[in-house]
Amino acid sequence: MQNHSGHDQTNHSGHGGAQPGGLSVSENGYTLELDSTIVTAGVQPVSFRVIGPDGQAVTEFTPEHEKELHFIAVRRDTAGFQHVHPVRDEKGTWSVELALEPGDWRIFADVHPAGHDGTVTLGADLAVAGPYDPRPLPEATGTAQIGEYTVALDGELVPGEARKLTLTVSRNDRPVTDLQPYLAAYGHLVALRVGDLGYLHVHPEGEPGDGTTAPGPEIAFVATAPSAGTYRLYLDFQHQDVVRTAEFTVRTTSTTRQSDAASQVAAEHRGHQHHHHGGHAHH
Repeated sequence: MQNHSGHDQTNHSGHGGAQPGGLSVSENGYTLELDSTIVTAGVQPVSFRVIGPDGQAVTEFTPEHEKELHFIAVRRDTAGFQHVHPVRDEKGTWSVELALEPGDWRIFADVHPAGHDGTVTLGADLAVAGPYDPRPLPEATGTAQIGEYTVALDGELVPGEARKLTLTVSRNDRPVTDLQPYLAAYGHLVALRVGDLGYLHVHPEGEPGDGTTAPGPEIAFVATAPSAGTYRLYLDFQHQDVVRTAEFTVRTTSTTRQSDAASQVAAEHRGHQHHHHGGHAHH
């Protein structure tokens, strides 16, 4: 997911940083094994293991962002996002409760097994029984409202290019300048590709206390879109001891398309000047 603090950021899931993770239940010899792949709706216990190359449940992990494992659940229509932190027993079985509405869900386990050269993001399907009412994809507005809080997104996702994304948090139209650290940063950002829920590797700029970042209102990240398309962004931030999640729909932009558009505008402007007296100006 997010790998910094001196770790090599090109080693995520065994790919280059632009490649999405979580598309496979098994990768680099590690497999996500859910105890049950069909559950009923409601608040449900979910248990699972990460099976290692030796066929045994992994019991030793290198913590990333203060946790041995980050567990993400989201319905296939991108609704119901939850970022939770399960508890592991000594045998390597993790357990946690999820609030699940009917539908097809995708489960992600983001881990750094001890001895492995980086993080691995594994994904598995979870079916929740009941009548499924899929929600349409929210519009790309650039702002998210969570109760009294507004989060504004500035920046673009460009295929194959690392770009800075800045999220600005305000409460009742006033900048929030006392965000609390959450998972070794002032915010935690998950990005998923719409269509297959490919999991992007996003990392924050700076860490609390390192002198390079402030507790709001801005939280900065660097993200690379693996392809053109539409993405869903989920920002977890903590204020006054409560973690909230802001959600965004983002469509990639192309630097080539932008420059082409600028050239087209310039050409039309020149055409307008040249042809104005000829009576066929371009509109």
